[in-house]
Amino acid sequence: MRTEFAASLERAAAGEELTREDIINLLAAAPGAEEEALYRLADSVRARVAGDEVHLRGVIEFSNYCRRHCYYCGLRADNAKLQRYRLMPEEIIAAARRGAELGYGTIVLQSGEDPWYTGPMLAEIIREIKKLGVAVTLCVGERTRDEYAMWREAGADRYLLKHETANADLYARLHPGMSWQERLRCLQWLRELGYQVGSGNIIGLPGQTLADLADDLILLRQLDVEMAGLGPFIPHPATPLGGEPAGSLDLTYRVVATARLVIPYAHLPATTAVGTLAPNGRQLALQRGANVIMPNLTPTRYRADYQIYPNKICVNEGPEDCRHCLEGMVRALGRRLGRGPGHTLKPLPVQ
Repeated sequence: MRTEFAASLERAAAGEELTREDIINLLAAAPGAEEEALYRLADSVRARVAGDEVHLRGVIEFSNYCRRHCYYCGLRADNAKLQRYRLMPEEIIAAARRGAELGYGTIVLQSGEDPWYTGPMLAEIIREIKKLGVAVTLCVGERTRDEYAMWREAGADRYLLKHETANADLYARLHPGMSWQERLRCLQWLRELGYQVGSGNIIGLPGQTLADLADDLILLRQLDVEMAGLGPFIPHPATPLGGEPAGSLDLTYRVVATARLVIPYAHLPATTAVGTLAPNGRQLALQRGANVIMPNLTPTRYRADYQIYPNKICVNEGPEDCRHCLEGMVRALGRRLGRGPGHTLKPLPVQ
């Protein structure tokens, strides 16, 4: 084990705030003893701060329309090959009701940036879903501060807005017509409005470095996020990056594990993307710092068309099948399903 890696891991084990150099050292863990030591520590921190519960967040992908042109995303407005769809409000509410019946404490409403759903329309959907006794997470991109405030007042608990990359130049190259500063301003608005805030980044983007990934984790720490979505880049053939290689699954696990050490009290999902790249991908993520899984509640006939990346798993499973499968997965790991909404893990402030 390299001296610099061991020193950084020791500082992490002692609960010290990790420097950029420390984080890079951990992200560069070599296969074998170094990776195994990193994963053991991340799993022990996860057990200490989050316990053995794995929370299930039921996701409804209610629209694949998007006004953006992000170079890595299959939902981009320029993708003319994609069959577009929108769920009507009653369909969204019915899917949420099924999730509540299956015992999911959180419903996640996710879509491309689709302004067809107005602020008041989404607010009414939120109000109806809150009657089911669940938490509501929104993931609908950049909107106005007034809309964020309207949805918070309607009962939305959380908002997930990934910063995608902390490298402003790389962000600009991959997001034509968008502003990294505007993305951060939206995240600041969400914090001011009292949301539990989630962000996150893509791992393995063309041109990305370990230093960039360290900066991603430092930004998440600065944002004091309650949740962080950390997933590998998977190229979609109908995008400008379609010919690029996929992000490394091993690097993704090192990012998740290091994230657990940098932002210990954040909820970290075992993403569908890692399960797409490897059959046991989500199980390994859960053993390396993750504590959340996000099963799909979208009506089956729409799922294959929500193509942020291709070949996504579980597109043909019904909600009941998915629930049964995930419960078996969690129990096989010696863990248990979380109860209730699974709000923030952050300790209560000392009075």
